[in-house]
Amino acid sequence: MQVEKIASKGANKDSPAPKVSFVSLGCPKALVDSERIITRLRAEGYELSREHAGSDLVIVNTCGFLDSAKAESLSAIGDALRENGKVIVTGCLGAEPEEITKQHPSVLAITGPQQYESVLDAVHRAVPPKHDPFLDLLPPEGIKLTPRHYAYLKISEGCNNRCTFCIIPRLRGDLVSRPAADVLREAEKLVTAGVQELLVISQDTSAYGVDIKYAASKWKDGDVRAKFLDLSRALGTLGAWVRLHYVYPYPHVDDVIPLMAEGTVLPYLDVPFQHASPKVLKRMKRPAAQEKTLERIKRWREICPDITLRSTFIVGFPGETEADFEMLLDWLDEAELDRVGCFRYEPVRGATANDLAELVADDVKEDRWHRFMQRQQKISTRRLKRKVGTRQQVIIDEIGPTVSKGRSKADAPEIDGTVYVASKRPLRVGEIATVKIERADEYDLHGTAVGF
Repeated sequence: MQVEKIASKGANKDSPAPKVSFVSLGCPKALVDSERIITRLRAEGYELSREHAGSDLVIVNTCGFLDSAKAESLSAIGDALRENGKVIVTGCLGAEPEEITKQHPSVLAITGPQQYESVLDAVHRAVPPKHDPFLDLLPPEGIKLTPRHYAYLKISEGCNNRCTFCIIPRLRGDLVSRPAADVLREAEKLVTAGVQELLVISQDTSAYGVDIKYAASKWKDGDVRAKFLDLSRALGTLGAWVRLHYVYPYPHVDDVIPLMAEGTVLPYLDVPFQHASPKVLKRMKRPAAQEKTLERIKRWREICPDITLRSTFIVGFPGETEADFEMLLDWLDEAELDRVGCFRYEPVRGATANDLAELVADDVKEDRWHRFMQRQQKISTRRLKRKVGTRQQVIIDEIGPTVSKGRSKADAPEIDGTVYVASKRPLRVGEIATVKIERADEYDLHGTAVGF
């Protein structure tokens, strides 16, 4: 679970402007929500502080998807109340305010996800702004919480799917797609500001535009339809790496693979398959679950041999049998995915999956999780070893005295592997270096920067 305590750059200790401390919990989609709120606060003259103590107010952007995430959010609210006393709560857990007030009745206000105006209203009531238009300058790309060289680009809100283990549609509503021109203008501002990598996110990226009937909008000298393929192609013209996340395997996803082969977008696809057993997938109500995924994976690799496939899975789903789980392990062996995450099923309150079948015992879930990870680790090790001796483009995230850390086109920040880069010349954060890969381990690569 990602936690961010955020501070503004260049804050003046003697400034009369009110100070706000901000905690952001949860996924990249929630991080984008935090960026939007902070951008509005800075535009109105508020300062951002690293510390709750001494601030005029604390905002906690919560996660409410899993019970463990709810517990972390409630703990963060409690910490903020103890250290400061004036707390506004927003985010996914805010969609269930009684969960918060039961433990923390003294919070000033509670708003749900994406309710930016309500958050600002609550801040204004608690601590009125002191805006100075001559001093409070805002970069055109807004305030970002990621490093300068990469940024998340949210293309839609909400989700039309009704997966039985998920309560996101109840928390965030149905799919609402942004016009393509709005997305592209934001992306262009980010690239102009120095962003080298755009991470495209939403709850269901490949469903983009279905709610607005793929309406076209004006961008530059033409129209761009709000379609997954059209948007991907247009983003690929901006000169930055474009990485596609949360792509459900609908048939039209196949059309984007040639864009990867030609280098328009990164050869990287994040597809949350979740399971392989048809019985489990049916109980999950996964969209596009019945597509012939192994055949399509094979076809994707034929079109784009360098493609990296990442996915997430759930073990211990209600009613999952040993036979179901063995089918998943066999599927993993055949699919040979590059990057995989695995979660033990948590019975989230309000999720219909809890009542579909008998719950799997915790010790069985734990055993299956370890077996899954051991199997995937062998696959990941085998696939990474194929890259030894190759040259990879690596974006540098962190500079070290002798070895720097970066990511290849196959690695998304924070969830995938790392490339450790030795270099005889100084490297810069955000630089894309050519690296000769010399060895590999279970998840990471090691190599040396070559040339300039």
